Amino acid sequence: MTANARPTYSPSYAQDRAEIEDLMSRYLFAMDYGDIDSYLATFTEDAELEFATGTYAGHEAIRASVTSFKENIGRFYTIEDGSPATLRHVLLQAVIRVEGERAWTTSLWMEMANDGPGDSFKMGTFGVYEDELRKVDGRWLFSRRRILNEFLKGRHSGPDNPVLAMDAAAQAFLAGK
Repeated sequence: MTANARPTYSPSYAQDRAEIEDLMSRYLFAMDYGDIDSYLATFTEDAELEFATGTYAGHEAIRASVTSFKENIGRFYTIEDGSPATLRHVLLQAVIRVEGERAWTTSLWMEMANDGPGDSFKMGTFGVYEDELRKVDGRWLFSRRRILNEFLKGRHSGPDNPVLAMDAAAQAFLAGK
């Protein structure tokens, strides 16, 4: 599929997309509010999560890595009295490809916190999510989530359009069926 080609949408695409967008939002709320159980509920049991500190497979490894991340992030984001800042992630545009019980997403995210001067709002970090999803017992879940923190060396998505890589992964899946 080329950059100008449009994918074919199934009659259930709108429902699948709504469910996947809901999953993506629930993931962010769970992360930002430290609700690790709800966070894990967005992943398949055998999921793989990759972010700046490494790649983690399965719920227990993901739980340990995200718990450690949440405990340590307050060292980097603080308000003027030294307490941890409040972080909030925002999902920007998302391209979602659904092929039966499998799906792929590419989306942009940014993070903001109240760690600016006088505890004011400050844009923090940004990046790209590259996801693979599976429908398990009627629910969409992440089977693989790759978080590219584009402000960190070696964690960039480019230079090519990442949507093309997502479409290629979907095409490879379809060819292997």
